[in-house]
Amino acid sequence: MKKSIMNIRLIIGTLLVALTGTQTVSAQQVLTLKDALHYALTHSEAVKKAQLDVEGGKHQVAEVRASALPQIEVNSALNYNPVIGKLVFAGQSVTIGQPWDSYVGAQLNQQVFNQQVFTGLKAAKTTGEFYELSADLTEEQVIERVATNYYQVLVNREQLNVIDTNLKNVRVIYEIVSNQYENGLAKKIDVDRIRVNITNLETQREELVNGIVMLENQLKYTMGMPIETAIVLPETELKEVPMALDLPEQPNGMDHLVELNLMSKQLELLDLQHKAYRAEYFPTLALVSNYTYTAMSDRFNYLYKSSEDPIAARFGSMVIGLSLRIPIFNGFATRARMGQAKVDYLKAEQDLWNTKQSLSLANENARIQLRNALNTIGSQRENVRLAQEVYESTQNNYNNGLAPLTDLLDTENALTQAQNSYTQALLNYKIAEIQLKKASGEIKSLINE
Repeated sequence: MKKSIMNIRLIIGTLLVALTGTQTVSAQQVLTLKDALHYALTHSEAVKKAQLDVEGGKHQVAEVRASALPQIEVNSALNYNPVIGKLVFAGQSVTIGQPWDSYVGAQLNQQVFNQQVFTGLKAAKTTGEFYELSADLTEEQVIERVATNYYQVLVNREQLNVIDTNLKNVRVIYEIVSNQYENGLAKKIDVDRIRVNITNLETQREELVNGIVMLENQLKYTMGMPIETAIVLPETELKEVPMALDLPEQPNGMDHLVELNLMSKQLELLDLQHKAYRAEYFPTLALVSNYTYTAMSDRFNYLYKSSEDPIAARFGSMVIGLSLRIPIFNGFATRARMGQAKVDYLKAEQDLWNTKQSLSLANENARIQLRNALNTIGSQRENVRLAQEVYESTQNNYNNGLAPLTDLLDTENALTQAQNSYTQALLNYKIAEIQLKKASGEIKSLINE
């Protein structure tokens, strides 16, 4: 009767665990690589910041453009003059002003010719293009990081599956050897040796589980996803590897690469900076105009008096003219700024050349690594098959008393190593694939795969 009750409790407990597990899985978010990349491009802090830079660049363009538009300002003042000055004409003194005076005026300034302003307008447009290219590069970098982190999580989960499988096998062996030891058919050292293996595997599993949690957190952080969100990554994302490799020819041109376009745009900005400094030698011409209305009286409330009041004076004045500024000598400051701008341009030009070489090298290396990884996958896949056959054969021999325990444990360790090497080869292949797409300027194709 007690045994029946215990069986019923066991069945109920198993059902509850199964139901709880089902609810947990359903609450988790299944995340393919495509989903992860789309999410990152929408929620990543780096992408958001790059988009804000683009928006800020538009405001910078508007600010520079404003310098070429008319500048209008209005100013006003109310003054009290406790002591009024006088002028003397032919021995007679004349008072110049009244105790109270005020004025209101408007001034217009319009640049007619200013080479620095014109160069600044060109630079403003180029700056906007620079920020847009920078945003594109940021998206590519986010895609690269997310894809790499994604596959790292998958590989570690595969390794966790390997450890779980090996733990299951070793525990079965442990039960068999323990029973043999109790019946006097095995030695205690054999039981202890298997127990050590189990402890080592359990320790590795705990470390790997913690490592997977950290990698998942890193993935979610890179994506801009809340850390507390539970995710599930489909295993098929890692196992879809071609049996043969058909790489396209390396493109001769690199003009489509965002990184190079960004550096070329930076060269344009540095060239415009040099031209802006050189424009300091040019004269500037501006149209200026102002109108001022002045009122004065010997009383504070004169503004409310009639214009016919003899003690009040009201009049307006207007000026229209051209303002010409011709720079003559500033201590060679302009020449020094131009020299520094030239040096900055040459340095950026060298950086561009180095980057082209680096990207070309990365493209070739990624192709080599991709071929090596695919060859390694084929070799390791065969190794896993052979190691599995050897393990099963040795296990059968051990069960029949034809092989010692040491051989069984050695083949089990060899199988584990072969399985881990295979999953590592899968990771190397995926990372090399990502690097090749990056070096070829095709990394955004991962979004649509």
